[in-house]
Amino acid sequence: MQNESRDREHKLNSISNNTSDAKYRNQSPWKKAAASLSLVLLGSGMTLTGGYLASNPQQVSKNASNLAVSPVNAAPPLPIATDPNFVIQVVQKVGPAVVRINSSRTVKSQIPEEFNDPFFRRFFGSQLPESRERVERGTGSGFIISADGRILTNAHVVAGTDTVTVTLKDGRTLQGKVLGKDELTDVAVVKIQADNLPTVVLGNSDKLQPGEWAIAIGNPLGLDNTVTTGIISATGRSSNQIGAPDKRVEFIQTDAAINPGNSGGPLLNSRGEVIGMNTAIIQGAQGIGFAIPINTTQRISSQLIATGKVQHPYLGIQMVGLTPQLKQNINSDPNMSLNVDEDQGVLVVRVMPNSPAAKAGVRAGDVIQTLNGQSVTDASGVQKAVENSQIGRDLRLELRRNGQSLNLAVQPSAFPTKVQ
Repeated sequence: MQNESRDREHKLNSISNNTSDAKYRNQSPWKKAAASLSLVLLGSGMTLTGGYLASNPQQVSKNASNLAVSPVNAAPPLPIATDPNFVIQVVQKVGPAVVRINSSRTVKSQIPEEFNDPFFRRFFGSQLPESRERVERGTGSGFIISADGRILTNAHVVAGTDTVTVTLKDGRTLQGKVLGKDELTDVAVVKIQADNLPTVVLGNSDKLQPGEWAIAIGNPLGLDNTVTTGIISATGRSSNQIGAPDKRVEFIQTDAAINPGNSGGPLLNSRGEVIGMNTAIIQGAQGIGFAIPINTTQRISSQLIATGKVQHPYLGIQMVGLTPQLKQNINSDPNMSLNVDEDQGVLVVRVMPNSPAAKAGVRAGDVIQTLNGQSVTDASGVQKAVENSQIGRDLRLELRRNGQSLNLAVQPSAFPTKVQ
């Protein structure tokens, strides 16, 4: 990061924005999981940076129009690598379509309300602190998906601003407009006024296998056009597993080096196809980075280009996957009002007032056994099913309540801008 103080602030504020770390560590392990694996997503907690640090996963119990992103671009993909210098070919092909994004926002520091009391003003006068403004700056990466200047990046790279500056590899710096951003998946679209720009080719992240080559291009720590290589270490990492519990993404894990400033840049396969958008690292870890699958990025960016926003289905429950040990921990906790009879399924810990789940009759203590006829054993699976559902269309839940089976139909609504 260009601004060291901003980087320190970013590390303190990243990811765990609902409770303090100290309070979180003092919670029972099952409570941590319930707080983390939630459909009550309270916002990203992102700050204006070019990369964010995920909190330590050990502290967390175990996802328009023809102007939108198209899976087929004009440029053909490179052949599968057999040449030991295949990385050079990928970089030469894709590098010109990778950009640096600089963003800034003005933050006004507010004085405590008590200092506005006439008593303080009378006796302390000019000695009282005054409101101040400061400019926060951040740097990230992005990649061009259309020759007329549409660029994909992370939502946290452009947080708090509607305009950014975009620097191309050929040295040009252009003003960019944020067409839309979605904090729940950390995807944003920026538009610059230019023609005949180089573009990337999008791959298919659903077919990724651990062990495949991974190539990252971006601007880490302000070092433009940096290339790192590694492999796909794992796929399908839940947001809870990587310490980002408020994200509706199943992440790609890679050991290709990712640092602050890489955020929003492409993760590529050996053919030069974009398979993910680099987005997160774990503080204190080396060789562990995460990317948003390109299929997720494509789905979200298409909606952002078409309407400027994304509607996510919402139930309004907090939940945790049950195990016999977790059942024992809950039932032996004297501070808990719940009593769990089931050994497996997904326990509803809290139901938000006036939410779709509350209106359908779901209660805290219910254990979800199946969703639309499919068995569920963990909260991530429920969250994924809800994310793939349609607003206003019934989701069929089979529950266990007080030893009895119960079937309910819940109609997801659009995720609210503010959760009560």
